Amino acid sequence: MPRFRTKPSIPAFALYGEASAAQPDMLHIEPIQVRSRLYRWEIEAHTHQGLHQILWVGSGPAEIALDESRERCTGPVAVIIPPGVVHAFRFSRETDGFVLTFNPRAVVEGDVPATGEALRDLFATPQILHLEPKAVATGRIGALLVDLADEFAAADSAASPVPHWLGRSIVWRLAQQSARQSQGARRGSGHAALFTRFIVLVEAHHRDHWSVARYADELGMTPERLNRLTRAETGQSALDIVHARLAREACRRLTYIAAPVSKLAFELGFKDPAYFCRFFKRHTGASPRDYRRAMGVSTEAGAAG
Repeated sequence: MPRFRTKPSIPAFALYGEASAAQPDMLHIEPIQVRSRLYRWEIEAHTHQGLHQILWVGSGPAEIALDESRERCTGPVAVIIPPGVVHAFRFSRETDGFVLTFNPRAVVEGDVPATGEALRDLFATPQILHLEPKAVATGRIGALLVDLADEFAAADSAASPVPHWLGRSIVWRLAQQSARQSQGARRGSGHAALFTRFIVLVEAHHRDHWSVARYADELGMTPERLNRLTRAETGQSALDIVHARLAREACRRLTYIAAPVSKLAFELGFKDPAYFCRFFKRHTGASPRDYRRAMGVSTEAGAAG
């Protein structure tokens, strides 16, 4: 599996290697080759705060890291990267495709509610969509990205609504593709909307170690009803979901941040590093140190675990 270097912290960019802040209506597309060639075909681990990103590998190989998951693949694939997700890539000279980065406002503002729903569903989780090379839907998505790149490069692109229309079309098409590949998807129900609100709260407060009762109170429901909701949607209790998110964040930091386990434990809201180590092993089957070793991460920086 691909291995990527750890750093003292995970850098955040609008566009990789650029420190400038993202504009509220940002929509940017460029060929994979343009930026990866500058970095010898390797894009190191980073995040985009408040920005959504789609990596389209039309053809050729790619090594992809999304949080703690890593995969080697060959195009056509679409990599869906929600805001805040750590990601890294390695390409080859033969890899062809595009990187689309945008603020959600650029896609949904002024459009029908269905576009917002497609955006929400597509970016609900980081994922790699493997597409059939000769499928009609794959050809349509690839063609839309080519058209968007052409429109983006046009002299009048800043004043033109066309790039935004094409961006919406790409999100819509990929959301359809994602839904086809998902099992048991249930869209648009009141329960699904309430569950989405719970997930948003977990994303914001998992490091604060909120109790299930606190989450339920924020949602205007009892803990018992919240547990019924989460079990109906996922088969898991609300606490299971919170702990799984916290364990995933721990995996992310252990993989990408070169800091002692004790420091990462405190950053994740644990007052006792020993308790964090027990929590992590219970949820992953490995100690933090063994997990780092299995992921090919040096443990020289760190405390016991």
